[in-house]
Amino acid sequence: MKTSLGSALTGVLLTATVALAADGPAYQPAHYDLSALPPYVKAARVTGVLRIYGTPLEDLVGKWANAFRGYHGQVRLNAYLINTSQAFAGLVTGSADIGLMGHRQWRNGFQAFAAQFGYAPLEIKFATGSYDDPQGTTPGLMFIVNKHNPLAGLTLGQLDGIYAAQRTGGWVNGQWSTASARGPEKDIRTWGQLGLTGEWADKPIHLYGSDVTLSNWADLLEREAFQGGTKWNPALHEAPRADIGTKAKGKTKDQLILEAVEQDPAAIGFIFQRVINANHGDVRVLPLAAKAGGRFVTPGAQTFFDASYPLHNGAYIYLNRVPGQPLGVREKEFARFLLSREGQQIIADSRLFIPLTVQQVMVELAKLE
Repeated sequence: MKTSLGSALTGVLLTATVALAADGPAYQPAHYDLSALPPYVKAARVTGVLRIYGTPLEDLVGKWANAFRGYHGQVRLNAYLINTSQAFAGLVTGSADIGLMGHRQWRNGFQAFAAQFGYAPLEIKFATGSYDDPQGTTPGLMFIVNKHNPLAGLTLGQLDGIYAAQRTGGWVNGQWSTASARGPEKDIRTWGQLGLTGEWADKPIHLYGSDVTLSNWADLLEREAFQGGTKWNPALHEAPRADIGTKAKGKTKDQLILEAVEQDPAAIGFIFQRVINANHGDVRVLPLAAKAGGRFVTPGAQTFFDASYPLHNGAYIYLNRVPGQPLGVREKEFARFLLSREGQQIIADSRLFIPLTVQQVMVELAKLE
């Protein structure tokens, strides 16, 4: 039972600072030079109605729609943006042409789609999740330790050892795989197992986190660190963000995690950078390496943008393309627009997400062919 816890790329300029304003610190958002991204050039005439279901990103979708209709005046967009679950509900029932999601789809959506059609949906990443912008969404995860903890950094494999448990396999895009099976010998339960010596060697790791039952944050860790596994360390102190019934002294669950790590030298927790900033957290944020022997990367606007920080997040659209058949003209042209310089500039201006790099855009564009 879980216990409840009351390198710069060419053509891109990034700045994200906290400037001193008359009434105190004022966040200055990152700025991106997207001039190297391909401009949108329509490849086909688009008419009719394009149906978009999913995450309530009305303002962003409205700006996309207005700009897209500047190239295709005879197309209309019908948006049903109630909640994230509607993205795959619309695709599975045939009510939507595009499923819009502020995070990657969980396995239940992939399973429902495959059960209905017999193949996987086409997944297109259109943005990276936010880093520290107070207006951002789908933030990546920071791992924090007490300021007196000497640990230099962690690998994804070590995060698996700390936060997960032995397992017989894991889920990959809705499919069960035994490739990620592991035994208890890979569990990490003391700081000495991470290489700390002296008084730290036998200290048990006290771990904290939030919403591990079913959330974007749990899915991100399970996918990237646990290799699809879903078994968590039962010693985890979980702080469900939606559980307002046990809110202590007006503090959010994120604040409780931050305070726990500030007060406990043997603690580790995962949290968002914007929470650390807003609460002036007196903790250390650990750099992460994707694998043992790899480069440790410190989270930041740049390392989120270039995707070198392993636990950044993303935003996606999903399309129903029959294998071996071309994508519908409306869907393809709209996806091409989202991945263009113009579409990505709208994303950058929204401050909800971080736009993609040229390299990332080219990977996504290739999927449309």
